[in-house]
Amino acid sequence: MDPVSIYTIFSDMILTVLFASGPILILAVSIGLAIAFIQALTQIQEMTLTFVPKIVAIFLGLMLWSPYMYKTIKKLSDQTFLLISGGSL
Repeated sequence: MDPVSIYTIFSDMILTVLFASGPILILAVSIGLAIAFIQALTQIQEMTLTFVPKIVAIFLGLMLWSPYMYKTIKKLSDQTFLLISGGSL
């Protein structure tokens, strides 16, 4: 196994993690910023106010994006198992 194929596998793994977790992270950050902006405008500084909408949004986002996340992770695992069965890993 040469260093180029190892680099390719590692870069594919990192990209898969970013693509699979990206939509949920973007959703959580945007909801958090929106709530922080509303809290700054209204001067309501309740700490628990940020958690409930974020949890609900993340749960709904997971329900919506889980097929995409599964497809992305399955593509990487199929690719890795193909390399293993081919004897190149």
